Amino acid sequence: MGALEWLKGQAADLVGSRLGSDLGDTAKSLTIRQNEYGFDPFGFHRDSLKYALFFGRIIYRNYFRCEAHGIENVPSGRVLLIANHSGQLPFDGFAIAAAMLLDAKPPRMVRSMVEKFVPTVPFFSYLLARLGQITGTPDNCRRLLKDEEAILVFPEGVKGIAKPFSKRYQLQDFGLGFMRLALQSQAPIVPVAVIGAEEQAPAINVKSVAKLVGAPAFPVMPIPPFVPIVPLPVKYHLWFGEPLRFEGDPDDDDEVIGEHVRVVKNSIQSLIQIGLKERKHVFW
Repeated sequence: MGALEWLKGQAADLVGSRLGSDLGDTAKSLTIRQNEYGFDPFGFHRDSLKYALFFGRIIYRNYFRCEAHGIENVPSGRVLLIANHSGQLPFDGFAIAAAMLLDAKPPRMVRSMVEKFVPTVPFFSYLLARLGQITGTPDNCRRLLKDEEAILVFPEGVKGIAKPFSKRYQLQDFGLGFMRLALQSQAPIVPVAVIGAEEQAPAINVKSVAKLVGAPAFPVMPIPPFVPIVPLPVKYHLWFGEPLRFEGDPDDDDEVIGEHVRVVKNSIQSLIQIGLKERKHVFW
């Protein structure tokens, strides 16, 4: 047995011994389409979920001390979770996915639509696929909605996650693609507001360096280690709104689709205001 295989075995034994029966039952209860080798069409493997649950519970429960409000609003079947995006690193998406696994009844697997540049980063492409996260293309999203999956979308994209600290909790322009998919698939939309992520890594975006390295953003923090590798231990609050349902032609002009998108954006902004009013402090 090589060193890598031995290390994998030790990690599997450790996670298995610490996972607990509750998280083990969660992993087993999820309905996942898989082939004879245990993989789904996008590269997700059920065995990988135990690692996500093990480390996810620590980060969700102990580090960010997340609280999910209104998670019962998420309906069964196909659904689009549309959320604000912030914090330089995508811990907000991680928190929403963890909430759906740890706090939703019954637990659900969430598929995040990740930015197209992410799979080009070494190691991340493999890791994200094994954890069930996929590149955010319309075709991928359509296929998953057809299979009654829960899809997480951040319509602000990079503009949201890389915005300066001075614009915290100010929603950036939303893309229209998620609304066309919702109309096409007749999927309800649940607006989600993430409170806390804006303060986890206050930074400025150095556009010249980002362009040099070929990244959409290059955040720099004013305190060591100067790059947002480890977020501050802020307290997360996730606010899930009531489902929104829209009717119309998915091929309508941008102006028509934009009216629907503004309804979703306003709903998220309202949830953000409620969340900011209700929280007691950034760190507790």
